[in-house]
Amino acid sequence: MSETTAAVTADSTPAAVVIAESATARGRRARIALRALQVLLALFYAIASALPKLIGHASAAESFERLGWGSAGMYTIGALELAGAIALLTPVLQSVAAMALGALMVGAFVVQISVFDGQYAATPVILIVPLTLIAWARREHNADLLRLLRRA
Repeated sequence: MSETTAAVTADSTPAAVVIAESATARGRRARIALRALQVLLALFYAIASALPKLIGHASAAESFERLGWGSAGMYTIGALELAGAIALLTPVLQSVAAMALGALMVGAFVVQISVFDGQYAATPVILIVPLTLIAWARREHNADLLRLLRRA
């Protein structure tokens, strides 16, 4: 019998101790997985989404011209995506950033359906799922953000 098992058996509450130990390990793995998801999404938004818009890549420019938004709209959306990517990695802004990027994805979905005949409409919908998870899981940071804003 191991020391942990002996301690649990002697304590007379083995289930509670085992559950608490596994919940802690599970919670740590969940936090690591959530953080990895945030990093991956931040990289996606910064490199794959914002960068082509901010450097005026031909494919991005063509799409925004087709929308009638021109380069100003392209740079604005690119800047919002880059700001969201950075904010996803900033602890106090994580939840708000996920909500803002989710709102941006709702707009992207509407544009894809109405202007581009739904050609890439699945992409924003797919991105909304992990963004919603991050916004919900990191919601306790909203109180920290409110406290910071009230001090200012």
